[in-house]
Amino acid sequence: MEMIVKNEKLKKWVNEIEQMCTPDKVHWCDGSKKEYNELMAQAVKSGSAVKLKKRKNSFLFCSHPSDVARVENRTYISYPSQIDAGPTNNWVAPDELKATMKSLYSGCMKGRTMYVIPFSMGPIDSPIAKIGIEITDSIYVVCNMHIMTRVGKKVIKKLGKEGEFIPCLHSVGAPLAKGQKDVPWPCAPMEKKYISHFPDENLIWSYGSGYGGNALLGKKCLALRIASAIARREGWMAEHMLILRLTSPSGKQYHITGAFPSACGKTNLAMLQPTIDGWKCECVGDDIAWMKIGPDGRLYAINPESGFFGVAPGTSYDSNPMAMESIKENTIFTNCALTDDGDIWWEGMDGSPPKHAIDWKGLDWPTERKEPAANPNARFTAPASQCPVICPDWEKPEGVPIDIFVFGGRRAGVVPLVNEAFNFDHGVFLGATASSETTAANIGAVGNLRRDPFAMQPFCGYNMGDYFQHWFDMGDRLGDKAPRIFYVNWFRKSQDGRWLWPGFGENSRVLKWMCERIEEKTEAVKTPIGLLPTIDSLDLKGLKIDKQDIKALLHVDVEAWRAEIPDIEKHFAQFGDRLPERLRKQFEALQERLK
Repeated sequence: MEMIVKNEKLKKWVNEIEQMCTPDKVHWCDGSKKEYNELMAQAVKSGSAVKLKKRKNSFLFCSHPSDVARVENRTYISYPSQIDAGPTNNWVAPDELKATMKSLYSGCMKGRTMYVIPFSMGPIDSPIAKIGIEITDSIYVVCNMHIMTRVGKKVIKKLGKEGEFIPCLHSVGAPLAKGQKDVPWPCAPMEKKYISHFPDENLIWSYGSGYGGNALLGKKCLALRIASAIARREGWMAEHMLILRLTSPSGKQYHITGAFPSACGKTNLAMLQPTIDGWKCECVGDDIAWMKIGPDGRLYAINPESGFFGVAPGTSYDSNPMAMESIKENTIFTNCALTDDGDIWWEGMDGSPPKHAIDWKGLDWPTERKEPAANPNARFTAPASQCPVICPDWEKPEGVPIDIFVFGGRRAGVVPLVNEAFNFDHGVFLGATASSETTAANIGAVGNLRRDPFAMQPFCGYNMGDYFQHWFDMGDRLGDKAPRIFYVNWFRKSQDGRWLWPGFGENSRVLKWMCERIEEKTEAVKTPIGLLPTIDSLDLKGLKIDKQDIKALLHVDVEAWRAEIPDIEKHFAQFGDRLPERLRKQFEALQERLK
């Protein structure tokens, strides 16, 4: 059955791109299994993918060593005026950026096929969903988009004649001359990589990288950078948040969203296995939440994605059994090691390492240089529907009603296990000052303190000072129906460097306390930084933990908090007069309480 496209604006745009990029042929993606299988067979035949013997319908791709992660320094937010991009984004004027990129795009798909991918972020019939069209010359991108979004004919039908779409243009930036042999992972050198966003026009242009969020333009580019700007204009929220449902023994459901910087256990929390009797947890989404106010005045969230693009190293049956169950079949692996029996392997996986493997760079492993077999940012792409604890309502068009916002980071000291905001404004302050110690997942010296407000610093599509104000505006509109706000830190250590809290499934004990706080069924102590549990109000039944450790986890060191003040001050200063007055007031109130 042929794709019938009635949208003239779309046809015109595809035609313009074809003339600029001059591909050998154009393929409109229908989203079918047949299409996926044919493209994968092509990728295997060309040597860019390996079919895994040990996992049904699963494949391994390995990228060029220069193309392994999101490239923040080549990611641009382009408004006519630099102040609208704000201090946390890279800015180039739209005319200048487009001129540079147009010269790169000229003839860039020569010798390749241009794929047109109609995709929906969110269930196609959801009032919160948005339609994007990605044009790409990468089979890897098409196959990942098949899993990560809803692709194909249904989207074109929904778009109709007049429907709006977000145009997303991507090229690996490696044209082929006649007779030239392709490489397994085509990409352009670093100085020619551009991931550009034009929020005023809802437009995304990406060039030169074939990897992850640089190339799968539905992910961070559309779902966060462009969507956050649209959400502000339209009065909703696009957030870097997991969504989970927690059900109490009596059957009461609570819906929780959480924002955490990378390497803070976000996916693990999204697929939590509670250790407390009678409580059940289900995953709605592991990375992004789009939230709108419903007819009843409450905030409703959907997961705009349909798959998981998870970090593989460190994922195991120990740390996240549900993720391991989700990737048994129909999964794309990127930059993992290939074992001799035709399976994948990465550091931190269960069992002992293989005696021999081919590492992500295609070399024999282990090596004398002691390099890891899998890239530290290696990934799996798996359908969310395969997760054993996926929530039955994860594709509910209207979304699920949110009760709780959780912020958090990785801190060895200072920040207690959990505290509750005094009110919504104070909660916005907690989100705006969120901090984490850097790990291998983000570039920079390991162990440095980095402020990552709302875990959105790399993903906010406009001036972050205005973004803070948008949170206040949403809180005002929600009034007494606004979700309650909490801040957590699973990573506190003792003086001798021991983890004080066991984490993983035991985190359900902290979530239970939050739910009981909403119901006004449990105690809290007022401290200068927020409301903390009493030792007796945390359910520790069956947990072997020293009372001194619990005391340390819930200790608020006033001196250490005073030492945080200059860093918060410096962090806020960068936003100048775009910093909301209400945030200044919260900061002054904290200083006052710390006296």
